[in-house]
Amino acid sequence: MSVTGAKLASADDRLVHRDEVEHRTRAVGPDARPVAFLIVNVSPQGLMARCEAPFEAGDLLRIQLPVVGEIGAEVRWALGGRVGCQFLQPIASADYVPLVAALRTR
Repeated sequence: MSVTGAKLASADDRLVHRDEVEHRTRAVGPDARPVAFLIVNVSPQGLMARCEAPFEAGDLLRIQLPVVGEIGAEVRWALGGRVGCQFLQPIASADYVPLVAALRTR
């Protein structure tokens, strides 16, 4: 995935409200292999997930989400089976509430 001209969603992650969710999905990493992802919280700017893949800060992912479809994200940190990702483009305000509702549906 190329990020030429891409601009990361801008916000200090620690100041952004996160919604707690529990949603299983797939992500595709830099090696183009799909991996299982358990999203545990989300904001319009990014998410935190649990996964077994050994991602590193700076890795680019494609994550499948309900409502918005596939979205690009950059791994900002990875530690002990958890990853924090920042979306390359923030989730639109009109899509965010339906997205959270869908992520909470089991």
